[in-house]
Amino acid sequence: MHGNLIIVSAPSGAGKTTIVGETLKRDQQVRPSVSYTSRAPRAGEENGVHYHFIPREEFDAMIARGDFLEWAEVHGRLYGTSRRQVEDLRAEGFDVILTIDVQGAEQARGIFPDAVSIFILPPAFETMVERLNVRGANHTDDLQVRLKNARAEIAESDNFDYIVINDDLDHAVGELASIIVAERCRHIRRYATIEQILKTFHA
Repeated sequence: MHGNLIIVSAPSGAGKTTIVGETLKRDQQVRPSVSYTSRAPRAGEENGVHYHFIPREEFDAMIARGDFLEWAEVHGRLYGTSRRQVEDLRAEGFDVILTIDVQGAEQARGIFPDAVSIFILPPAFETMVERLNVRGANHTDDLQVRLKNARAEIAESDNFDYIVINDDLDHAVGELASIIVAERCRHIRRYATIEQILKTFHA
């Protein structure tokens, strides 16, 4: 069975990376799509694990070749999703999670109308600011850009199928994991399996 495409978006500081990471530990049928980015790694980030960190010139070359399913400039840096990686994983039967910004989510939905889209909200603006400050990885100017962009990003949440509110990490992870399982159980997703079962009743 072809895997589902799961799109997860959120403003900076909403906790999407942590929530997705914990969900991947719970469900072995889900695989992440490791995005490409032109930005430098933050402390603790590993190339090929958190992102594929590449020079902007290489990123531009990938755009020109049509390698990306979606790409966007976010906070002054380029981010993109490998089309081949996603298609290969789905063909193997894995559900694939794209952790991307709202621009990329719109592009991905246009290419894959059957994608499942999930937006993660912080419980309040103040909570998001606190999380960004705790992260300690953003310069003052960068932080202000992220906070400004967050207001526009949250306005796009109406375009997503599901909303997960990250007021408690374990609860938020449980909700995301449940959405993925529920989508996997849709009648249309299990049609071939259902047909095989029904045949056994008419043998």
